[in-house]
Amino acid sequence: MTARPALSRDGAVDALRAFAILGVVLGHWLVTALVASGDGRVLHVTSPLKAMPELAPLSWALQTLALFFLVGGYSAAKGLRPVEPWDARLRRRLARLARPLPVLAAAWIPVVAGLRAAGFSGGSVTTLIGLVLSPLWFLGVYAALTALAPLVVAAWRRLGLWGAFLLVAATAAIDLGRFGLGAPGWIGWATVLTGWLLPFYLGTGWAHGALRSRRTGLVLLSGGAAAAALLVIFAGYPASMVGVPGEPVSNLSPPTLAAVAFGLAQTGLALLLHGPLTAWTRRPRVRACVAAANRSAMTIFLWHQTAMMITTVGALVTVGSLAGLHTAPDGPSWLAERLLWPPVFALVLAALHALAHRFERPAPRPDGGGANSAAAPRISPRAS
Repeated sequence: MTARPALSRDGAVDALRAFAILGVVLGHWLVTALVASGDGRVLHVTSPLKAMPELAPLSWALQTLALFFLVGGYSAAKGLRPVEPWDARLRRRLARLARPLPVLAAAWIPVVAGLRAAGFSGGSVTTLIGLVLSPLWFLGVYAALTALAPLVVAAWRRLGLWGAFLLVAATAAIDLGRFGLGAPGWIGWATVLTGWLLPFYLGTGWAHGALRSRRTGLVLLSGGAAAAALLVIFAGYPASMVGVPGEPVSNLSPPTLAAVAFGLAQTGLALLLHGPLTAWTRRPRVRACVAAANRSAMTIFLWHQTAMMITTVGALVTVGSLAGLHTAPDGPSWLAERLLWPPVFALVLAALHALAHRFERPAPRPDGGGANSAAAPRISPRAS
């Protein structure tokens, strides 16, 4: 009998994680533009959302970070083992996050040297490095929340949904301070914790059997969407749910109350889709695709920006400036031209995946065990 691809006990959660990864990747590939100027060796970053603000709804479909933290909280809560020491649990959970980073850093050292030798300005190289490093903030926040998972679970058991209300209230108070009461802008960075802890917290509750009713999903979806819309229309929050270069306020850096409300809407949608996704992931081909996406999640997340930059810089050096790849996103025609490039980025990412993914797997254990055996619960004979 052929073994079925490995998924967690809840295939719908794995599918949500795969969709979240797809949203991040497509979001960066479609709303990040590297524009060449001067002699072709100067690159700067801009966004079509800056020239065409009417494209803001595109960011609503592609900003999927709340889903990441929702399924992260779910997985962290499901992975807690009462007899496992805190440090052992943390090493087990974070090993997959930390292992690929040295590979990425080692790959970019010769790339930087090659770019400088090819005549690219120091500012252009700094821009490219910034694009590589910018997604890594997510890993830091995710690691911190994973470390706090036992406390988050304990808070859920004690406070339930009241804990979610407290996190929303804390984010609202911080926004009121910096936007309405003249508090220093740096206090906004506290919402990196309160804003992303909220879906993580709801994910732990979901893992413990809460939030399962259709009514809960509808309330979160409609309430979160309505709150986000009201904040944009009447409170002056940006319509885009991703950062736009040159704009004074971003909904993402740091997350605002509008982003938190939008994340609640995404949470509600995820809860409503749980049943259909569960049935969908029972299909063998779908199950195989979702399993492959989850196994490759870190590789895709870390290398998708590099794939875009290899394509952009490589084409610039070999054939010169190309429409939709190096030109300014100043009109609808650019978007049509840009849509031709994500398949090329995907092919380059596939090649990078083939090279990098093998270095990101855990080394075989001397006793013949691998990643699966290392991650398996250790049960004593007495417990058995």
